[in-house]
Amino acid sequence: MTTWSEVEAAAPELAAAVRACFDRGKHKTMATLRADGSPRISGIETEFADGALTFGMMPGSVKLADVRRDPRVALHSPSVDPPDDPSAWAGEAKVSGHAVPGAPIEQGASFAVDVAEVVLTHLNEAGDRLVVESWRPGGQVRRVERT
Repeated sequence: MTTWSEVEAAAPELAAAVRACFDRGKHKTMATLRADGSPRISGIETEFADGALTFGMMPGSVKLADVRRDPRVALHSPSVDPPDDPSAWAGEAKVSGHAVPGAPIEQGASFAVDVAEVVLTHLNEAGDRLVVESWRPGGQVRRVERT
């Protein structure tokens, strides 16, 4: 399992920027897989706690059923419209991996993310190129600029 603290150790600058994107709002988006394999997008709240990226789900929710059937998930930071000055856009972040059951909670279920990929999308300093930075366990930070 690759924990969030391992991401921070391997790619500290990227981890800090991704966490800042996730921390800028309470409501994130999570993708799970339905029984037929099609994607489901749901709202979710996440937390960085004890070196892990965690989330909880209510009992009986369809996304909980999805994760119990197939633990693959993708989380997306809150979206923020770009400002008039595109170089000031904070960007957006994604974390994908597997939901690993956590400690029991009073209502529902808690999970930590076994991180498979971290992605930060933002603009370069000039605001004229899209920058995609990504990291996978065992690898280095990869940076791609697009016009």
